[in-house]
Amino acid sequence: MALEERYRKELENSRSTYLIDSENAGELARLMLQDRILTAGMGGLFPEFPEGAPLPEGGRVLDLACGPGGWALEVAFAYPKVNVIGVDISQAVIEYANAQAWSRGLENVHFQVMNVMQPLDFPDASFDLINGRLLFGFMLPGTWPKLLAECQRLLKPGGVIRLTETELTLTTSPALERYQALLCDALKKAGQSFSADGRHVGLTPVLPKLVRQAGFANVRLRASAVEWSMGTEAHYPVFKDWLMGLELMRPFVMKMEGLDKSELERLEQQAVAEMQQEEFCGLYSLLTVWGYKPQ
Repeated sequence: MALEERYRKELENSRSTYLIDSENAGELARLMLQDRILTAGMGGLFPEFPEGAPLPEGGRVLDLACGPGGWALEVAFAYPKVNVIGVDISQAVIEYANAQAWSRGLENVHFQVMNVMQPLDFPDASFDLINGRLLFGFMLPGTWPKLLAECQRLLKPGGVIRLTETELTLTTSPALERYQALLCDALKKAGQSFSADGRHVGLTPVLPKLVRQAGFANVRLRASAVEWSMGTEAHYPVFKDWLMGLELMRPFVMKMEGLDKSELERLEQQAVAEMQQEEFCGLYSLLTVWGYKPQ
């Protein structure tokens, strides 16, 4: 218990609660890959709006914890008459995202350094749509109501909040399943989980209720899944995401689980080997929750 208390005190004194070093160049590369996996696996930028995204000409979109800006850049390209702003806590990531916007000649997208667990520096009713994907990696349970209240403030009447989260992956790899169990338990010990027993991330079951409790109306859900079994198109991208993620998350899992580095590395190596076996099967499930600010 002393380890958990010490970690939480460190969090209180830290600027970032992200379980991976957000300034690590390897994490920048992994997030770029993950952006593409998510958008493709979900079926596009706004698959829950088959009639077209609710973005009027001159509308404004905010992307929370945007990382290197993959989704925001794609939205700016697809909707040239919409203005897109991405915010992230990492200065290095924001600099990269702005450089990407400049290199692509996209003048309708900009990126700023902000911590989404703090009040955001925008006026009331600034945006038509607010997006967030996989925020579980840094959000604390107690900060979700605050973030959703801030989204209420920032959205125009009738504006949309749109959040996509996951409970990690289901696979036939015993080693990867064991690793994911350790990761979920580590998140629970760190106070960064909604799980009742540390066996899951625990966010997807409570997210719709959190959105409703924040005052959003007509809250709806859309599930999607990425099959990344051996032989599928998604296998190598998701495998590479895990390959990089195992190394980047190692310090966090070691610290919270009290594991020796060599012990955890053996488990990682076994997971990597099993993910490349011919009979490997994997499913990456995602849940998108969206709702509307009352008129």
